[in-house]
Amino acid sequence: MSYKSQSFGARLKFALAGLGHALRFEPSFRIQCAALLAACVLLLLARPGALWWALVVLASAAVLAAELLNTAIEQLADLLHPGDSPAVRILKDCAAGGVLVAALGALAVAVALAAHLLGR
Repeated sequence: MSYKSQSFGARLKFALAGLGHALRFEPSFRIQCAALLAACVLLLLARPGALWWALVVLASAAVLAAELLNTAIEQLADLLHPGDSPAVRILKDCAAGGVLVAALGALAVAVALAAHLLGR
């Protein structure tokens, strides 16, 4: 049976297994999850409006999603081409660049929120 024809519960289990893998084996993912938790604590203390909560959570989700995709791409590339390859290097570098872009976007949200809170 293909993955696509599985029940929603089964597909959710696969997704949770992927999150679990990233939490166990990807230090960057753990750091980014800790950053999200710290951001939520700071939001609870600062009590900004709902829009700021949404921006921070969406920016953080984008970083985590990018990191998960980066991990998947790296794992697949290593499986299909275990040796050094310029093409695989470019693939991995571009995936890592995607994480960097998402992280910089999240940082921009954090800076904007800080400016907003300091200007109250």
